[in-house]
Amino acid sequence: MKYFLLLISLITFNLINAQEINQLDEKGERHGKWQKKFPQSEILRYQGQFNHGKPYGTFNFFEAIKNKAVLVATRVFNTENDLADVTFYSAKGNVISKGKMNNKTYVGEWLYYHKDSKQIMTQEFYNNEGSLHGKKSVYYLSGQLAETMHYKKGFLYGESLSYSEKGKLLRVENYKNDLFHGVYKTFDGNGKPVEEGQYFNDERKGVWKFYENGKLVEERDLTRKSSNPYKNGKKK
Repeated sequence: MKYFLLLISLITFNLINAQEINQLDEKGERHGKWQKKFPQSEILRYQGQFNHGKPYGTFNFFEAIKNKAVLVATRVFNTENDLADVTFYSAKGNVISKGKMNNKTYVGEWLYYHKDSKQIMTQEFYNNEGSLHGKKSVYYLSGQLAETMHYKKGFLYGESLSYSEKGKLLRVENYKNDLFHGVYKTFDGNGKPVEEGQYFNDERKGVWKFYENGKLVEERDLTRKSSNPYKNGKKK
């Protein structure tokens, strides 16, 4: 009799739980606990909660890997706005990237990490339309700054700088609407100049200077398509 009553209790408990999942309110909106599984599978695809059609709290998303549900992303919703704090994970559980999303649109600060590391690889910012906007920074695995650039509504704009892992400046670029525009300079690993000049709407214009071992060896007026070679730092 005890076993029979225990069996009835387990069946009743499972039925109650089943009824509490994937329910709709009187308006047909998702409400309460929801979860989905991969087609023709018992492997969980996502789970979370809705409040009369609006997601809230933490949603977990999974990938089916070796017949197991492996966590690949979380979204934490709040009641103040439509934004969610989103984190993406590797199959090993390491954070790949994290930031805020409005539905599927990236907004605000996003951080990306080097593979299997807690070291930030990239920091970038998005406007409310999901376009890159503001400063973007890229880092070596060592943590040393590798690049800085600036975006304006999705386009490269203004000065961009590139560095060696030892912190030496390698390149200075300027952009306007994703095109080279303005001062352009490159340096070798010791910080000595290699070339410098000006771009105008992605075309080299004016006098460009070229160096070897830090010494000026040639000047070219690319507007006039002429050149003035130097030798040992002196014009021939």
